[in-house]
Amino acid sequence: MTPPRPPSGRARSLRDYSSESEKMDGTGSWDTLEWTKLDSASGSGSGSGSFSNLSCLLESERVIVEGYGVVLINTDEAGTLLVTNFRILFLSEGTRKVIPLGTIPLATIEKFNKMVLKVQSSPRQSDKNPPRRLLQVTGKDMRIIVYGFRPRTKQRRNVFDALLKCSKPERVWDLYTFACGPSKFGNTNPKERLLNEYFRLLGRSSIRASMDMIEDGSFTLSNKLWRISDLNSNYNLCQTYPFAFMVPKSISDEELLQACSFRARCRLPVITWCQPGSGAVIARSSQPLVGLMMNMRSNLDEKLVAAFCSQLPGAKGERRKLYIADARPRKNALANGAMGGGSESSSNYFQSEIVFFGIDNIHAMRESFSRVRDYLDMHGTTSSDGRSSFLRHGGWTWGGGNLSSMSASVSLLGDSGWLIHIQSVLAGAAWIAARVAMESASVLVHCSDGWDRTTQLVSLACLLLDPYYRTFAGFQALVEKDWLAFGHPFSDRVGMPNISGSGNFDLPRQSSSAGSFPSSPVRQSSGSAASQSSSSSHGHNNYSPIFMQWIDSVSQLMRMYPCAFEFSPTFLVDFMDCLLSCRFGNFLCNSEKEREQCGIADACGCLWAYLTDLRSFSATSHVHCNPFYDPLKYDGPLLPPAASLAPTLWPQFHLRWACPEEAKAADIGVQCRAMTVKYSEMQKEKEAAERRVDEISFAMESLSAELLRERHLSWVARESANRATKEYAALTRAVQSLGCKINFTTSDVEDDPRSSLENNPRRRNRHGNNSDVSVSISLMSEENTSGNPIGRVCEAFCPLRTREGVCRWPEVGCAHVGSQFVGLKANFDAFDRLAIYDSYFQPK
Repeated sequence: MTPPRPPSGRARSLRDYSSESEKMDGTGSWDTLEWTKLDSASGSGSGSGSFSNLSCLLESERVIVEGYGVVLINTDEAGTLLVTNFRILFLSEGTRKVIPLGTIPLATIEKFNKMVLKVQSSPRQSDKNPPRRLLQVTGKDMRIIVYGFRPRTKQRRNVFDALLKCSKPERVWDLYTFACGPSKFGNTNPKERLLNEYFRLLGRSSIRASMDMIEDGSFTLSNKLWRISDLNSNYNLCQTYPFAFMVPKSISDEELLQACSFRARCRLPVITWCQPGSGAVIARSSQPLVGLMMNMRSNLDEKLVAAFCSQLPGAKGERRKLYIADARPRKNALANGAMGGGSESSSNYFQSEIVFFGIDNIHAMRESFSRVRDYLDMHGTTSSDGRSSFLRHGGWTWGGGNLSSMSASVSLLGDSGWLIHIQSVLAGAAWIAARVAMESASVLVHCSDGWDRTTQLVSLACLLLDPYYRTFAGFQALVEKDWLAFGHPFSDRVGMPNISGSGNFDLPRQSSSAGSFPSSPVRQSSGSAASQSSSSSHGHNNYSPIFMQWIDSVSQLMRMYPCAFEFSPTFLVDFMDCLLSCRFGNFLCNSEKEREQCGIADACGCLWAYLTDLRSFSATSHVHCNPFYDPLKYDGPLLPPAASLAPTLWPQFHLRWACPEEAKAADIGVQCRAMTVKYSEMQKEKEAAERRVDEISFAMESLSAELLRERHLSWVARESANRATKEYAALTRAVQSLGCKINFTTSDVEDDPRSSLENNPRRRNRHGNNSDVSVSISLMSEENTSGNPIGRVCEAFCPLRTREGVCRWPEVGCAHVGSQFVGLKANFDAFDRLAIYDSYFQPK
């Protein structure tokens, strides 16, 4: 339920500060803001309704505290800061657009502290330059954010108190993901997915796991070498192992029960991946409990490990070699002997060889991560003190011929040790993959507890060996199998509340002494800053970016083999952001047992379903898809040589806050995807143009056919006209031979309203035109007759003519021709009166 809106004097909208904002330069310059002009009583409200309907709010996300007139020191932007039950939201002033750099999920916050920046001023102006009140927020995602608040207000105190309450809840059930629920991103049972991966490794992919199979225990399938055991179905054997795991078929459950006590936390050696063709396996466990004198042994543990040395295919009784890879430095392994731990002796394990990888522990990784984050904040474009890296110390970091400053900067990155740690993990995983792929050997990997460095090595080696794990579905199966099922303590390592009800590292609390920024070299260089926080680091806690380090290693492999992965670096960034934000429940708690006790699968949303839903709208053009993916070319193991294992900073993740433009420019996949989208749009335009051409071609064909028909009709009309002309000429000659003349006259029916087509249907011509043709025949005059050759013939044979050509009876005319004319006229008049519905003869 949203708390009531505070009084108007305590929380004002952005419109109330319009007069003050006019005094700010650009987007909100810190130096030009006149702090004394602001109402000292105005502060932040709690649960104000003015932001309750923001479109950027997620489901079940509610605003707890509002802060107005806040300045994001990194980019010198003014805006509104909102603290919700899920994140800090920083909105630009006026437009209310979300500023990504200033917006961070609460669970992603590693620590936060209050600071006061004292401003140098003369004695006369001491009252006009109050101290600047800052809030520094350090994130687990490589960014340091600093917010500036108005003096003489309680805004910073309200925000700070809200962060103390909400950023690190005491119980896991108080996280936002439980308030949101599964929504549309429901989570299917992860146990089914784990069994399906086991079935694939055993060559039984045709069988699909189900809850009925889990409940009745019928999932214990096997092949000729390995089997699935349900010995830990109630987590009685090992609380941090999954409910089912793969072991050699020759080892019974009773022997497993006795062997587990020789390993730390009962994490006995089990199979995490097996090669289908050769039978080589990658196994994992914790350190053996050999004791202070390194002389303790376990026959059953030795028998279990020796079972990994199965018989080589095609060899007569020859068994494969076993490598035992200890991820720790040798001195650390020996030091663990004082606490009962230690490492194996190759003389006690059949056909084995012990190798130490020298990877440091979680505390070294935590300090290394903190140093590289400070390096990026100092030398990035958007530093948390608001100063450009080019203008630090009064001069350019890279300019002015000051090569010593460049060397010092590079030295800071090298001194952080982050890239060295990444290289150690890559080298160890590549060595394991090479032993399995080239020698067909089996490898047992462990560190101290077998859930940090061990998980990094075996999962990265599986990624190199099995092309399936380089797909979206395979990557999910790999993470769920090696990281989640086998008990990597995510709550401890990521800094989330666990099932016991408390977090795992101490946050800086309220303090009163003034000092310098404790952790960042940037702060130490600016002597005017004063801090109000206490502890500088995590102290004695279990927080460590182990999983982030593994994701970084995966990105290094993607850089070396850009066509071997179905997913893109952007997918890894979004995946890591979702994990750190605790928006979904997949990575809560420390083990499979704890997640089952909390009912995570039913109560929270699924990260994998969310990422799949994002890709469903764009298919292969989505930013999570690798446009260069070529599964046919990379259908086998990846075996990078040692010379290629030289890691660099991961631009998409490390530089996205400190150097955003450079991070975008480094992502070739984004540029290629833009070209792909452009090509797709052009392809669509081409298809539309082709469809238009087809339509025009069809229309032209139709018009051509119509033109041919019109031409045929025109030819028929011309032929009819020619025939009528010939008939008319013949008829005219025939009539003229009788001494008559024919006159044709045409008149329009509409010109004569008295005429009626109905009364005289014969007047409508055959084409339906409303015209009438009248015919008249008259006797030709003597002048015309004499000029007629036919008339002259008649005159020559006329008996009434004399030799001199004079008619003997001129008064009566030519009786013969006259009689013929009278008969022809009578016939014509009779034909003119004839109609198809009249009788030919008139009634008497």
